[in-house]
Amino acid sequence: MKEEKEEKLKIKEIQYNSEEYNQELQLRDKVLRKPLGMNLYLENLEAEKYDFHVGAFINDQLVGVLILTKLDNGDIKMRQFAVAEHWQGKKIGTKLVVFAEEYSKNEGYTSIVLNARKSAAEFYTKLGYEKISVEFLEINIPHFKMTKSLSR
Repeated sequence: MKEEKEEKLKIKEIQYNSEEYNQELQLRDKVLRKPLGMNLYLENLEAEKYDFHVGAFINDQLVGVLILTKLDNGDIKMRQFAVAEHWQGKKIGTKLVVFAEEYSKNEGYTSIVLNARKSAAEFYTKLGYEKISVEFLEINIPHFKMTKSLSR
């Protein structure tokens, strides 16, 4: 009888321009861009070297990612949030958000802002985020601007 390898989730920083960053780009392109007929590799990604990249790994395979971008007003923006289709619905996204919130609190940020796809707004609402805009289009899909205070 073959032993099942236990699936162990590890969430950690991804270094810009590393092999893990290349995996991140592939995942973001597959989950966030290809379904829209777009190509992530055609976008200017140079500014991402200043961002904090977070990856969720199961048995060393990247299954989820998000990026935190510092804003001038002391807030931090969560963006480019993607979980591989096979791993969606397994709380990986929630764990990524919790990790991002803890990181942001520890770095002294008071709130996280994000532009949520309309289809994902309920996910963020369950995690304590609130809509602060009317519906708007970004990359031709409906979004809401949302925020969450990180005060303890």
